[in-house]
Amino acid sequence: MKPRVLLENKQLEVTLTRLCYQLIEVHNDFSNTVIIGLQPRGIYLAHRIQKLLEGILKKKVNCGDLDITFYRDDFRKKELIPNQTNIDFIIEDKNVILVDDVLFTGRTIRAGLDAMLAFGRPNDVELLVLVDRRFSRHVPIQAKYTGLVIDSIETQNVKVEWTETDKKDRVTLIDK
Repeated sequence: MKPRVLLENKQLEVTLTRLCYQLIEVHNDFSNTVIIGLQPRGIYLAHRIQKLLEGILKKKVNCGDLDITFYRDDFRKKELIPNQTNIDFIIEDKNVILVDDVLFTGRTIRAGLDAMLAFGRPNDVELLVLVDRRFSRHVPIQAKYTGLVIDSIETQNVKVEWTETDKKDRVTLIDK
């Protein structure tokens, strides 16, 4: 079956801008808030959000990349390649926005929460995802900020493509 396009180009841009304004409504000028993208694919969304926020707020917004490889519950079962963590700011007593591209079972987010605690104890943690596949949770985790909510079945995949790695911005639903 042909992949179904959920978001591309202008739709994605509008969605990201909406997410930024939702974040500003809650976090004002981001003076006590940081963004952390989960490796490997959440970092592209996190950096896009950071760039848009900095354009709107006209100030620097802290954004880091977090590798969760060794915190995953399946890391001994899969051939996982560690990524690089890049967090050059303090998260102690900060509000953290954890960012990933797709929320499916919640296991990646749980690993992200565990990995993040190695960098300090935040005041609050909120989750931002581009796509929420809401009926497939293994862990009771819910996103506060969501670009798109879809109902999908186990045999489908959500593929998020970023210009930075895939030469185009697009989100598709693919039948396996």
